[in-house]
Amino acid sequence: MELEPAYARLRRVHGPSLESAREKLHLFLSGWLGGPPLYAERFGHPMLRARHLPFAIGEEERDQWMACMTQAMEETGVSPELREALAAAFFRTADWMRNR
Repeated sequence: MELEPAYARLRRVHGPSLESAREKLHLFLSGWLGGPPLYAERFGHPMLRARHLPFAIGEEERDQWMACMTQAMEETGVSPELREALAAAFFRTADWMRNR
């Protein structure tokens, strides 16, 4: 997200540093993917939609986030089959976050 000019709009939403967003995504995905519920243990129930309501999220932001996640999965060597399944699940969640 930091290195891709195409994701500039999404990057601006995250403030000056991505450190907190990266950590929270890691903690959330741990539980979401069936591992330890690290996010819930630290912050309580994720309440994804409620936590994202302060941010204007439309189709452009959704699509940029999806592109970031797809690129990350490709760069880290996630198998095509798993990447496809995760992308479908990520899209449903990202689309549900839209609030404009």
